[in-house]
Amino acid sequence: MRLRFDDGVEQFREEFRSWLAAHRPTPEEMAADPPRSTGHAPEWVRRWTRQMFDAGWLVPGWPPELGGRNAGPIETFVVLEELAAAKVPRTTNVQGLGIVAPSIVDYGTPEQVRDYAMAILHGEATACLGMSEPDAGSDLASLSTRAVLEGDDETGEWVIDGQKVWTSGANYADFCFLFCRTEPDLPKHQGISILLVPMDAPGITVRPLPEIVHPGEPDLNEVFLDGVRVPAANLVGRRGDGWAMANGSLAHERGMVWVSAVMGLEESLATLLEQAPPLLDRMGPEERAVATDAIVRIAIDTQAARCLGQRGFARLARGGSAPEQALMKLYASDCRQQVARVAADIQGPDALELGAIADDGTHAVDEPRGTWMEQYFHSFANTISAGTSEIQRNIIAERVLGLPRG
Repeated sequence: MRLRFDDGVEQFREEFRSWLAAHRPTPEEMAADPPRSTGHAPEWVRRWTRQMFDAGWLVPGWPPELGGRNAGPIETFVVLEELAAAKVPRTTNVQGLGIVAPSIVDYGTPEQVRDYAMAILHGEATACLGMSEPDAGSDLASLSTRAVLEGDDETGEWVIDGQKVWTSGANYADFCFLFCRTEPDLPKHQGISILLVPMDAPGITVRPLPEIVHPGEPDLNEVFLDGVRVPAANLVGRRGDGWAMANGSLAHERGMVWVSAVMGLEESLATLLEQAPPLLDRMGPEERAVATDAIVRIAIDTQAARCLGQRGFARLARGGSAPEQALMKLYASDCRQQVARVAADIQGPDALELGAIADDGTHAVDEPRGTWMEQYFHSFANTISAGTSEIQRNIIAERVLGLPRG
């Protein structure tokens, strides 16, 4: 069986592919000024984001005034697929463009759309997502960061105290899409609100968290908020409705996250297949048989990941729901970890050398980066971001398998 799109979609693909080839930033340009975190947008990224916005390619499914061309979900998929294949990111601020901007468009006031969402879409500002806390990682409803309103709903100020952790890009972001508790007496799933908080506001302290891989370019951060004040008008949506908005916000990220995840997995597999023959030749028969079997399993899993993603996407494209996306997220994260582990095992002691592969500066979403051991270390982040593997298993158990809550 061969899966393909109809002629109209392929014509759309060719139109974008031609435009991309003529306007894309060059690899040399990207390598000369690489992003330092997901909240950092080098000058070429800002120009590129605005260029895509003006041409209607930034978010194809949106109307032209928001950087799109009223395209359907299949056309949007094609654009993301071509960008991933070309190793060109739409933006380096993935949470800003993928979660924050659409959430503000969905729930914010016209002024918030103008001042915050459009700034992201024009490449003028970046945003971070203030969700996780030391005692509320995957359990957003347990957050304790508190905001108290002083004055009335129009002219007053929110005073914020608390701490966030694992906040991607907070060390460079211009503002935070902050989840906080505004009604502490209500049950934990109620009383959560969202505030737009400038990251240069007095009372904010950002402490980067260096990682084992690339410690000089930390992306994760702790954020401390001590009496931070923002205008009452910075409340997004209805007060206390943050839990419902969080589900909508993360849906923006998860609907298409499988595209880049699968293409990154396919790229890792292709690299492994290219490197494997001489590595297998130096093994004994039994060891080679075990390694070959592991590679074949990864190849099968990779194909299965693409089919699973396309199945769920087909449901979404028809306007339905696709709880299989949780299965896709879990499966792709596990496969990515397995390919790096198997490749490092086959490579042997040479895999332990870190920093042996130069950074080309592209940093496209989910693009394999570094040596196999570096990719293995980094793969653990894939099991956390966009919903931890543990959370995905809960969703699969309840919504796919129909198991009762334990």
